[in-house]
Amino acid sequence: MTTEALKAALSHLEIDENPISVRAKSRDFFWYSPVLKARMDHLTADFVVSPRSEAEVIEVLAAAHAHDVPVTVRGAGTGNYGQAIPLKGGIILHMKNMTAVKAIHPGRVIVEPGCLIRDLDAATRAHSGQELRMHPSTWSTATIGGFIGGGSGGVGSCTWGVLRDLGNILRLRVVTAEATPQVHDFTGEELHRVSHAYGTNGIITEVEMPLAPAYDWVEIFVTHRDFATAVQLAGDLGHQDGILKKLISVYEAPTASAYFQRVAPHVTPEDNLLGLMIAPQSMDGFLTFLARYPGAELIYRSDQTKWDREPGPVFEYGWNHTTLRALKIDPSITYLQVGYAPGVYEEKTAAIRAAFPGELIQHLEAMRMGGQLGFAGLTLVKFTTEARLDEIVAQHEAMGAHVFNPHRYTLEEGGRQSADATQLDFKRQADPKGILNPGKMIAWDAPDWNYSRMYAYPGMREAG
Repeated sequence: MTTEALKAALSHLEIDENPISVRAKSRDFFWYSPVLKARMDHLTADFVVSPRSEAEVIEVLAAAHAHDVPVTVRGAGTGNYGQAIPLKGGIILHMKNMTAVKAIHPGRVIVEPGCLIRDLDAATRAHSGQELRMHPSTWSTATIGGFIGGGSGGVGSCTWGVLRDLGNILRLRVVTAEATPQVHDFTGEELHRVSHAYGTNGIITEVEMPLAPAYDWVEIFVTHRDFATAVQLAGDLGHQDGILKKLISVYEAPTASAYFQRVAPHVTPEDNLLGLMIAPQSMDGFLTFLARYPGAELIYRSDQTKWDREPGPVFEYGWNHTTLRALKIDPSITYLQVGYAPGVYEEKTAAIRAAFPGELIQHLEAMRMGGQLGFAGLTLVKFTTEARLDEIVAQHEAMGAHVFNPHRYTLEEGGRQSADATQLDFKRQADPKGILNPGKMIAWDAPDWNYSRMYAYPGMREAG
């Protein structure tokens, strides 16, 4: 690996070699996990390259291939699993300069990957009253390329499902890391080759995404003293197809009073909270629906309610923002990501609550799974030891609640603990030297890995 020679070859491009900023650009929100923080806190790239065009991306990848230097792509670094952390050093390929919204059409937009999602929504709203179907809770800071490369769903998933569902990504333009990099436009079944692949098998240089009508969403908080009823209400609302919604979140008590500082004055420690986004034309239907649930109290609606301290966007209390807000109050908090399937989510969440009294706090996000409503559990965990955390994960699995482990940095361990043949096959073609984000795909490094213990990438740099 000849990093200095690569730096010289790319010296005419935008390069950052300041140790402080290189370290900052080598990090994401991996520290949500005490397990990942202990293993990854020391890691940093050698320098950062910020291409301005696809042609410069091609130039960087060709040079990196020639010099055998690892390349880790990043957007804004809002991911939580170390996706954008370079395990083996090398260079960070920072996409901050590739932000152009290239074209807006009815129902679709073409954009470069470094565009902030908030800027993309602003452009499509101004152009034709449209917006993205879904986005992460980090809407104001995340990039569209980072969302596709490292995310899976978010705000909007209660209606539209997850990114990998057919139709939720239209086209991806990808550059390979070969001696002579190739450019591919992927659609249909081919999209899965590079979506949610952490940039391990190609660099996304252009994205085509579907759009939906943009509304001035009414943002809502509802309380209920009974958690099981709150879950039932959320599920029933998700099945009300005539009520347009973009968010259905459920927070077990005392999340709202303990961790949501601007909501806390308006709730008690016994109040479970629902965070909702409803289209304005659906409010009459929603209020009629809500009246069917005795004990449900609407405490905030953004089109009418005035608090001394306004809460801000309701979606910034949901998804991974919930963990962030809890961490700011109690640094011992971490989290899990749990799948609660359609038809059994009420039963499963009740069983999990009973199994871990006082140790877990439930946080649920409604999402479509194969066209049916289920829930993602982003459970708050009072962390004690890594061994205990592993026990909690194992017990969830034994109870039929699959954990997408956020305390692992590889694709496989954060998913189904099995090789993804489609992504692995494309990596063999697109990255023959394995220089793209090395250490994140176990199937490339250790095909016979049995997942009985956490994978430790042997090429990871040691702490200096």
